[in-house]
Amino acid sequence: MRAIGIFRTAGKAAALLALITATVPAAAAPKNLLLITIDTLRPDRLSCYSPAFLKTPVIDDLASRGVLFERAFAHTPITLPSHADILLGTTPPFHGVSDNAKSRVGSEFLSLAEHLRAAGFATGAFVGAFPLDSRFGLDQGFDVYDDLFPTRADNPSAYSERKAEEVLKAAWSWLSGRQGKWFCWIHLWDPHAPYRAPEPYGSRFKDDPYSGEAAYVDASLGAFFGLLKSKGLWEDTLIAVTADHGESLGEHGEMTHSFFAYNSTLHVPLIMAGPGIPSLRTSQCVGHVDLFPTFCRALGIKAPAGLQGLPLQPVWAGERLPVRPIYFEALDAHLNSGCAPLRGYIEADRKFMDSPIPELYDLNGDFRETKNIASENDLAPYRKKLAALLSSLASSTARSPARTLDREARERLRSLGYIVGTGGPVKSSFSVDDDLKRFLPYQQKLERAAVMTFGSEKEAGRNLLEDLIRERKDFIAAYTYLAQALFAEGRSGDALRILDAGYRANPENYEILKSYGAALLQSGQGAPAIGIFQRALGLVEDDPEVWDNLGLAYFSGEDYAKADEAFQRAIRLDPTFAFAYSNLGMLYTFKPPGKAGRADDLRKALENLNRAVALDPTLSLSFRNLGLVYRESGKIDEAIAAWEKAVSLNPADGISATRLAAACLDLGDVERARQALERFLRVPDSARSPADSSRARELLEKIRK
Repeated sequence: MRAIGIFRTAGKAAALLALITATVPAAAAPKNLLLITIDTLRPDRLSCYSPAFLKTPVIDDLASRGVLFERAFAHTPITLPSHADILLGTTPPFHGVSDNAKSRVGSEFLSLAEHLRAAGFATGAFVGAFPLDSRFGLDQGFDVYDDLFPTRADNPSAYSERKAEEVLKAAWSWLSGRQGKWFCWIHLWDPHAPYRAPEPYGSRFKDDPYSGEAAYVDASLGAFFGLLKSKGLWEDTLIAVTADHGESLGEHGEMTHSFFAYNSTLHVPLIMAGPGIPSLRTSQCVGHVDLFPTFCRALGIKAPAGLQGLPLQPVWAGERLPVRPIYFEALDAHLNSGCAPLRGYIEADRKFMDSPIPELYDLNGDFRETKNIASENDLAPYRKKLAALLSSLASSTARSPARTLDREARERLRSLGYIVGTGGPVKSSFSVDDDLKRFLPYQQKLERAAVMTFGSEKEAGRNLLEDLIRERKDFIAAYTYLAQALFAEGRSGDALRILDAGYRANPENYEILKSYGAALLQSGQGAPAIGIFQRALGLVEDDPEVWDNLGLAYFSGEDYAKADEAFQRAIRLDPTFAFAYSNLGMLYTFKPPGKAGRADDLRKALENLNRAVALDPTLSLSFRNLGLVYRESGKIDEAIAAWEKAVSLNPADGISATRLAAACLDLGDVERARQALERFLRVPDSARSPADSSRARELLEKIRK
């Protein structure tokens, strides 16, 4: 059994405090820690690693001041698990977080943030996209965990995100007010697909948008580092820059990441600079789990027992680290598509990947893994070592993480290939037909179809998805991608038929249940949606998105008590879920008065709607309903302001536009009312409700008379 020091267990508090307050002498110890993780960044997109693609002067300058690790590796090629590795100092066999979809960091694990906060550090985290939403558990130990990206993405094939500049602005707002020592983690999402670098980088790298994203991040960090220097926070701060994983960009047939575990996605940049760190490059192999113990030693704090990495200070003292196997895994397709698991390790110049079709590479002569030498070697010792490594890394103490589903990842059915199904039990025996390399053609077809369907080749993309459904009736993403495309074209009946077929072929699959229920709700069929959502919750009970949708289904049937209960459950599962607050506010706005009277309902509506827009200021429906609540409460100026905000966010919102105009007329402001109505009627006919348009024209006629 592993040492217990990395668990937060009852009876350990006194020992933990004693452990943390013990210090390690250091000649030059930094006061603060700044950890920057750049999502999906390959080392070769930093010119300090390779000059082939672009110049990154800001990160290059940081590298010239510290240690650049030429062979740093992630333990998994996917966002949430990789950040869990970094912040817990342990690998997935220990903490149990292996994918973005169904994992949550268990509260019993001691995180780096908790460890440093107990040692007197202020702790703040600023993340760029939904896979690191606080609901997944990485917020533990942070005084501030800023994950206020928009509730909905602006692209149906993407996660909800915010740009690097926005994340860095939020981080600086927090840092500029620090007086004592601090730990700040900044996560920048931008190199992640879809690649959409802002100008001038979009034009400058129009033929290589991935590099454009990297150039944008480098420039954004330049401005941020300038602020650190101007406020005197640069010289006494340890700065570490790494990536959670890389990006395949077509290597080995993979376009993005999470599927395979080749170096295109496991090899990551790692740069550390700060007090006491010399300028050097090293080719020694290191992993993400080495960061936690390294940070502790650098800050003069004893590391907790049981971390699975090594402190890296011997490297910048000119010493060699012990040769040890660095574990990795790629289980996304195993957990979500029924493929064989992929696990392996890197040790010195050898990389072994265990799967039905095993792979072995000589990294010294073949770092890009072009020649599989497995057939030329006896693999028994490699398999034996991997089994021993897994046994040594696994925990017999920690519980399995709570199963929590990624609502946006599943709802949006991205073109990135993360989620291709879920539901039934994971298989335990596999043949060569289950090897990822055999499954790759289906995955590639899915990726092509998604790009085409949500791009300019819609019909060809739909045909590919239909082919996939015929070939593999259990390929859930084919159903859901196709249904989403049909909905986007206004073909809701066809979309429902596709999802119904998927449901009948896979009745115990959570993904199809969730998607089918949402589609029924979207089509105005709340009653059958309730049954589908209840079946889904019978499989997985802790997805706030399903509880929120169930609440909407009950609301549509005027079962307000059950709707209230469902919305409340969604909020308990995710206290930052803006939609659930908005829907709860809507419930109190429209339901019949409760026992406490209408005034109490309006108070609750106002409280929840304001909470929703505080979490996400882009929710136009919340502002519409705020206008209704203010108007009923006699606060006409506040109502007008809310409706103006609603139509600024959604110009096609005819309800807000006409209510705004009517309120302005009540105040005698005819010109303002006329402008609101004319602005709404300039919206294309296809985007306007006929009823709202008719109402707007009636009001406008009255004004003109």
